Amino acid sequence: MASPADHPPQGHTAIGSRAGGDGPTIAPAPPLRRVIRSFGYAAEGLAVMLRTQPNFLVHTAAAVVALALGAVLRLSPVEFAIVVLTVALVLVVECLNTALESVCDLVSPGMHPLVKRAKDISAAAVLIGAIGSVLIAILVFGPHLVGMLK
Repeated sequence: MASPADHPPQGHTAIGSRAGGDGPTIAPAPPLRRVIRSFGYAAEGLAVMLRTQPNFLVHTAAAVVALALGAVLRLSPVEFAIVVLTVALVLVVECLNTALESVCDLVSPGMHPLVKRAKDISAAAVLIGAIGSVLIAILVFGPHLVGMLK
């Protein structure tokens, strides 16, 4: 039995398929208005996180401190990239945790053991990211701070 992926909608050709045997085709770029609207939705999500999630504010404040400290200590480009990636990871995991919690609350307003498990695991992911970020901060900033004390 053929899957829907084998038969793209009329007028569309899947990336990499051959339309009339001419070679691979690429889907047209989305209209600029749609791309701009997508950025608006992302900005709205970021604003919601900043307004409603105290832990996101804590992580954002820590990120600002880490990035400022990196600039003051004149971290190498690789060290600074590690800090930026770590900051991004923690903030992304916090957003995903909040999104998962929102969906769990929607589908199961009451207490359910599987919803609790999902929320606990999601919170554990944030904790793991936060602990990892502290360890990375020690590894990256530590030598620079110790060097300043000598």
